[in-house]
Amino acid sequence: MKIAIGSDHKGVALKTTIKNMLVDMGAEVLDLGPQTEERVDYPDYGEAVARAVASGQAERGIAICASGVGMCITANKVPGVRAVLCQDLYTARMSRLHNDTNVLCLGALVVGEAVAQEIVRTWLEAEYEGGRHQQRLDKIAALERAERA
Repeated sequence: MKIAIGSDHKGVALKTTIKNMLVDMGAEVLDLGPQTEERVDYPDYGEAVARAVASGQAERGIAICASGVGMCITANKVPGVRAVLCQDLYTARMSRLHNDTNVLCLGALVVGEAVAQEIVRTWLEAEYEGGRHQQRLDKIAALERAERA
């Protein structure tokens, strides 16, 4: 699986930890930056991750900022992206099973490193159930199309 990952300056350390974990799991990682903790604007990196996923350059994305909120808001502005902010394993799992989320957002100052790693593992391992959930995703996609028109 190819995974795009990006962060703001507050998320660089956690991004590095998650990136190393993903590589150890056998994933191909597209690191969209930044590489230092010099101040940057989270929307630039949230958009880059979201566009990589929406374009098919990556199958999934992970975006990290201080709270995860800014990255989630940004990523969800890109049509075709279903980003989720996760702080627990239940949300990580259910967001995949029922919502087929394709971008995971994390708050580097909210979840610890070990919890973040477990959230990522849970999110990556859960598979979309389809079925009755698909009609809801179709409604979301229709809303995106209507907003672009």
